[in-house]
Amino acid sequence: MTNAAGRPNLSVDELDSTGHGSLAQLLTTGPFPEALRAAIKASRLSLDRIQHRLALRGVTISVATLSYWQSGRRRPERPESLEALRHLETVLGVPQAGLSALLGPPRPRGRRSRPTTMMPIDALWARRERVANLLTKVDTSSDVKLGRISQHDRIEIAADGGQRSAWVRQILRAEQDGPDRWALVFETEESDVLPRVANLRNCHLGRVAEDTDANIMVAELMFDRPLTRGETIIMEYELLFAEGHYPAGNNTFARKFRLPVREYVIEVRFDPSYLPSRCQQFSVPAGDDTPSRRRNLALDNAGGVHAVALGFGPGVFGIRWEWPK
Repeated sequence: MTNAAGRPNLSVDELDSTGHGSLAQLLTTGPFPEALRAAIKASRLSLDRIQHRLALRGVTISVATLSYWQSGRRRPERPESLEALRHLETVLGVPQAGLSALLGPPRPRGRRSRPTTMMPIDALWARRERVANLLTKVDTSSDVKLGRISQHDRIEIAADGGQRSAWVRQILRAEQDGPDRWALVFETEESDVLPRVANLRNCHLGRVAEDTDANIMVAELMFDRPLTRGETIIMEYELLFAEGHYPAGNNTFARKFRLPVREYVIEVRFDPSYLPSRCQQFSVPAGDDTPSRRRNLALDNAGGVHAVALGFGPGVFGIRWEWPK
């Protein structure tokens, strides 16, 4: 059987120096076009050969597009382009997400496109005024400096149908020097208690502000030190509800993204003694009032479902479920 990649993966340290720095440096600091050019040069493959090896993987892409990407005239932004980039990383032998992590928010399209005002943190929340009020009590200056590379939410549903916990893993990249915290916002409409933030990894709890009447919480998750431009961080934490106070949450869990995320994975795990009759993923692009895309999900053997979004945002992405009557 022929290996579609056709060459072994090389460690970053084994690759030659190119351009303004080594490939290892460019994969850390970017920019994307220079890092891609360095990776192509280190691979010793022509664009035609790269196109051929991508085709063996079922990826259709033109040589012109590859040329535009490495020159900086264009960059991958659409979901299918981001998927092609994932295969391109394998063909070139660079670490997974080594190139895609260098992509910032999508650029405006068209000749008449102008820079738009960035969406406020509270923009996607139904009770904006309450969220905005809580955000004034914490430092949100780092948020705009952080690129969203990957996020993984795993929700545990208890036997009574309420949410027991939410485990969160995020990979963030500093787009500028200095970000030192993440601003967490959590809201539930059907609970008399807010969750406890626990089991933190690569961060610690800073200031916390709560609106107990509206069941909204804002918290600072502090990094161990400020990040430098191009540096990434893997951050984990859990939201734990007290036993006997598991919120139903309208049988829904959704994540709000005011900036695009390259990869979002959401899992919902149900107690084996009480399984839903139907599960469905949904997404709501920013500016829309109702879900634009829905897809039914099948329970796996462990009694859970999951959904994946690539290149998503701004908007809301989540899973909802129904219980047997």
